[in-house]
Amino acid sequence: MNPAYVALGSNLDDPAAQLRRAIRALRDLPQTRLERASSIYRSTAVGPPGQPDYLNAVALLHTALPPHQLLDALQAIERRQGRERGERWGPRTLDLDLLLYAEQVLQDERLSLPHPRLAERDFVLYPLREISDTNLVLPDGRDIESLARACPGNSLVNTGCRLNTD
Repeated sequence: MNPAYVALGSNLDDPAAQLRRAIRALRDLPQTRLERASSIYRSTAVGPPGQPDYLNAVALLHTALPPHQLLDALQAIERRQGRERGERWGPRTLDLDLLLYAEQVLQDERLSLPHPRLAERDFVLYPLREISDTNLVLPDGRDIESLARACPGNSLVNTGCRLNTD
C-alpha cells in the first residue's frame, strides 16, 4: 500500500456537502484505505475574479492502485459530483488533485507528481502539515513545514470543521 495525498476543493453547490460526499467516495475506492483527513479550510479562489470562496481539505490514502488508475478514480468521483471542465481555475463543484504518491516523481501528459503547484498553495500546505505524522518531505528534499512557513496563509481560515473518515 502506497501513501497518497489528495487535495479536495469546492466552491459550488454546497461546498461542505461536496467535500463530505467526496470523502465517502474516497473511503469506498477499491484497494484503498482512507487514513485521515484534515480540517476544512476556507480560501479565496485562485483564478478568475468574482468566484465564491473555496472550501479545501487534504486526505491521506493508502492505496494499491497505481497513480494513473488512482487519478482515473478521482476524476470519476469529480464527474459523479457534477464537475464540468470548463474555464481553467474556474468555479467547480469538486476538484480532487493527486498531490503526492509515495516517493514518486512523475511527469507526463496526464499527471505530474508531486503536484506542480503544491509549494505555492497555502490551502494545500496547511492541511498537509496538519495531517502529516512527521514533517513530510517531498522527493526533492523540501519539507512541508518550511514550505508552509514560506507561504503565508493570506486569506486562509481553518473553519474548525473536520471531515469524518469513519
